[in-house]
Amino acid sequence: MARYTGPREKIERRIGVKLFLKGERSLSPKSAMVKKPYPPGMHGKSKFRKLSEYGSQLNSKQKIKHTYRLLEKQFKTYVKEAIQSKKETSNLLVRRLEQRLDNVVYKIGLAQSRDQARQLVSHGHITVNGSKNNIPSYKVEKGDKISIREGSKKTKYFSSLVQDWLPKHESPIWINVDKSNLIATIEKLPEISDSGLELSDIQSIIEFYSR
Repeated sequence: MARYTGPREKIERRIGVKLFLKGERSLSPKSAMVKKPYPPGMHGKSKFRKLSEYGSQLNSKQKIKHTYRLLEKQFKTYVKEAIQSKKETSNLLVRRLEQRLDNVVYKIGLAQSRDQARQLVSHGHITVNGSKNNIPSYKVEKGDKISIREGSKKTKYFSSLVQDWLPKHESPIWINVDKSNLIATIEKLPEISDSGLELSDIQSIIEFYSR
């Protein structure tokens, strides 16, 4: 499956906002946005220039697209589907992004980044309603139960490493997480307010693709 493999922190510096693409490193003083809080390139230390309306919409698109670690084709498909629905466009777009299995695994706290979550899903460590699911873009629904494949629970990653950060992790209210048994249940469909995204960014994206 095609995916972006370039420098992740350079994306954040270019956009000008921290997207937490590197897990714990994004929270540390080693973060590129802390050490170099300016765009990459020879003219990077000059101030961020004021963006035009088009530039602002493009920036919003890049911000959300890279937050969910999607390539242009798939992201555009999600936006077009939401626009064609002609109702609750913003909410539908956010739900499609949030209901991706790799995003849900990240929000549960089984991974420290969406890239890591996608790898867990792709390698067959995750189950949905008891069945192995290795499709990162799979759309979870209300009532679905997300867990770890029985054979994977004994690995060092799940038996030791996940236990270091999971107790401190706070999942969104639309996901109920049983941290002792590593089982999560989708309680309801997510809203924009549950996603952590800015409504202005979502609206800018819809305007960008509606041209």
